[in-house]
Amino acid sequence: MAKKISANTVIKSADDLVTSRQETRAGFIAMALEKNYIAVPYIEEAKALKALASQVKKPKDLLQVKDLRVGLLTASGLSDKSLNYLTDYDRTIAIKGLIEKFLEPAGENFIDELVYRYLLTKGDALGGKARNLAGSLGERKFLRSLISVFNISGIKYKWKDNDTNTWLDKPTDDTDIEKRIKAIYWKKKNDRLMILNMNVPLVNKNVDLSILQGTPEELNTGKKSIIHQHGKYISLGELKGGIDPAGADEHWKTANSALNRIRTSFAKKKLKPQTLFIGAAIENSMAVEIFKQLKTGAMNKAANLTNDKQLTSICDWIINL
Repeated sequence: MAKKISANTVIKSADDLVTSRQETRAGFIAMALEKNYIAVPYIEEAKALKALASQVKKPKDLLQVKDLRVGLLTASGLSDKSLNYLTDYDRTIAIKGLIEKFLEPAGENFIDELVYRYLLTKGDALGGKARNLAGSLGERKFLRSLISVFNISGIKYKWKDNDTNTWLDKPTDDTDIEKRIKAIYWKKKNDRLMILNMNVPLVNKNVDLSILQGTPEELNTGKKSIIHQHGKYISLGELKGGIDPAGADEHWKTANSALNRIRTSFAKKKLKPQTLFIGAAIENSMAVEIFKQLKTGAMNKAANLTNDKQLTSICDWIINL
């Protein structure tokens, strides 16, 4: 039988789950600052482009500067992906079109025109990164809270580096470690593995958070991996980091469908792992639905990502599973 919401939880009513206007504002500001941070490389590249281009007197002379070729292609409106389908001849045609149609008509301001068009193309790349930013920030905040509870509780852990795909011991300095964690292992009462953004074979869909009983050694490749052992799953959950209230209901619908799919898939094997939801933007109507599931035991744990008490509570609950 599913464990229902307990009396000592930090969530006493649906209202406790709702994201406050203050937290929404703080979330938007955090997003804006992060966007500015990831835009830094593009700005510095534009400065370098301007400095190199300033060496020539006429737009046509830009073709003779080899170190400018990639920058000119970008200013022509070509993405990195599109270059894979173009020959050197095609690329030169694109650059000539940029020069003849836009740089030469700009007269003595052709270098500024070049930089503007370079940044326009790079803006698309920045937009792509920004669309994934909310999820990344939410994941980082959750992981930082989890690591903080580990540290406060004196629990040692190992973590899998997303960059090197290797398992590492708890570092002495864990600054920014949350940006690189792919999975984490700890042992309190039992061995526990938490894997982020994993395709769960039984569900045949990606799940944000999967917590299993096992060790890093069991997380190998192929059919022998622990992820194929359905009875090893302790809990599965969805994490939605988007802060925009306008998209809150849609995020919840997606998460709720995913959680129902998880329950149904495991129920066919007569298994009932616990489920959880963590969201940054939680509006009134969805808060009522979430709280109802907590009361009935359909969902075991939930938290508002912007509420430190709730986030710490759910991290402590995960550690003690």
